[in-house]
Amino acid sequence: MSAAPGSKGKVLLAYSGGLDTSCILAWLIDQGFEVLAYMANVGQEEDFDAAREKALKVGASKVFIEDLRRELVEELVIPTIQANAVYETVYLLGTSVARPVIARSQVAIAQREGCTHVSHGCTGKGNDQVRFELAYYALAPKLQVIAPWRIPEFYQRFPGRNALLAYAAEKGIPVSQTPSKPWSTDENLFHISYEAGILENPNVTPPKDMWKLTVDPEDAPNTPERITITFKAGKPVRVTNEADNTDLTDPLDLFLYLNTVARRNGVGRIDIVENRFIGIKSRGCYETPGGTILRAAHIDLEGLVLDREVRAYRDEHITPVFGKMMYNGLYFSPEGDLLTKMVPLTQTNVNGSVRVKLYKGCLSVEGRWSDSETLYDMEQSSMDVQGDFEPTDSDGFIRIQSIRLKKWGEKFQKN
Repeated sequence: MSAAPGSKGKVLLAYSGGLDTSCILAWLIDQGFEVLAYMANVGQEEDFDAAREKALKVGASKVFIEDLRRELVEELVIPTIQANAVYETVYLLGTSVARPVIARSQVAIAQREGCTHVSHGCTGKGNDQVRFELAYYALAPKLQVIAPWRIPEFYQRFPGRNALLAYAAEKGIPVSQTPSKPWSTDENLFHISYEAGILENPNVTPPKDMWKLTVDPEDAPNTPERITITFKAGKPVRVTNEADNTDLTDPLDLFLYLNTVARRNGVGRIDIVENRFIGIKSRGCYETPGGTILRAAHIDLEGLVLDREVRAYRDEHITPVFGKMMYNGLYFSPEGDLLTKMVPLTQTNVNGSVRVKLYKGCLSVEGRWSDSETLYDMEQSSMDVQGDFEPTDSDGFIRIQSIRLKKWGEKFQKN
C-alpha cells in the first residue's frame, strides 16, 4: 500500500532518464517521498529535454539539469592530468573524475530545496555507490541517503529487467523500444565505459559496434594527423592543428577538440580487468580519447622541464596515491584536500609545447620545446660538444658510487 506523497520527506534523486532510475523515482513516490529529479550534464550524449519531460511524467515535482562540463574539465580532469594519475597503471579514471562534481552539485541543490534525503541508482556491487555516498557524507553529513539497490524490499521485488519493465508498464513510465545492449555504459566528456553483460567473461572480444566514441583503428585515416599542445604550469593552454586551422585556448573547447581529433584517429581504447574498491574484480572497456593524448603529451614535456628529484618524488608519493584516492571516491577527504594542493606545486616549471602524431589508434611524440625552462642544455648533453661539462668530473662521481658496490662484491671474491 502506497504512503501519501511527501509524508516521509523530500528526496533529490540522481536521475539518468533510463529504466532503472525512472522506476526508482516512481518507487520512492510509492514509499511516501516527494521526489525531485537531478541530472548532471557532464558531456554525455543525452536528450536532456526529453529526460526532463519523462521525469515530470513519472511524478517528479521538480527537475534540475546542471551543466557541469567546465567544472569537470578545469577542477578534475586537468589536475588529474597534472598528476599523471591512473589506477593500476592503466585506467585513466574516466568515471571517477566526474563523480565529485556530480555529487557536489546534487548536495547543493538538495540543501537549497530543503531535501531530507538524496538518492541514486548505483548497484550494490560497484564503485559508484561508494564514490557518491562518501561525497554526500563529507559535504552534508546530516543528509540521509537512499540506495534502492541495497534495500532488500526493492532488489527482491525487481530481480531483473523484466520486473522493472512490468512495473514501468503498471506506472505508465515511457520505455524506449530500442533493444537493450548486452553491456552497460557510463559516459562523460572524458570517457565512456562498458561493463557487465557479455563483457563479464574476460575472454570475450568486444564486438566492433560496441565502441561508441572512437573509429576502429583499422578503419582510421591512412594519413597521420599532427597537433601541437602547449602547457603552462602543467595545464593545457593551447592546441593547434595547421591541417584544419585549429587554434584553441579555452580549456573546455580545447579538450573537446582533443576528443574529436582522437576519435577520428581511433586513439584511446583499453580493455582491462581491474580491482574494484569494494573488493571484486571487474572487466571494463574504456574509451578516453582526448585524455589519452593529453596525458601522453604532459608526461613527455615533464621529461624536458621537470627537475629529476621533484619528478621522482611526485611519481612515487603523489601520482599513485592521487589515482587511488580518485578511484576510491575520496576526493572530499583530508587526503584528497592535501593531494589536490600538492599537485600544483610540482607543476610550476611544466611550461612548453609538445608535437604529437596520431595514426590508426596510436600516438607518438615527434618533438617538444620550452621557451622558458632551461634544464635541458643541448651543448651539455651533446656527445660532439664538451660545453661546460668536464668529463674528468665523472671519475669522482663513479668512485663515490662504487664504494658500496666494491664492498658488496668483495664477499664473492672471498668465496
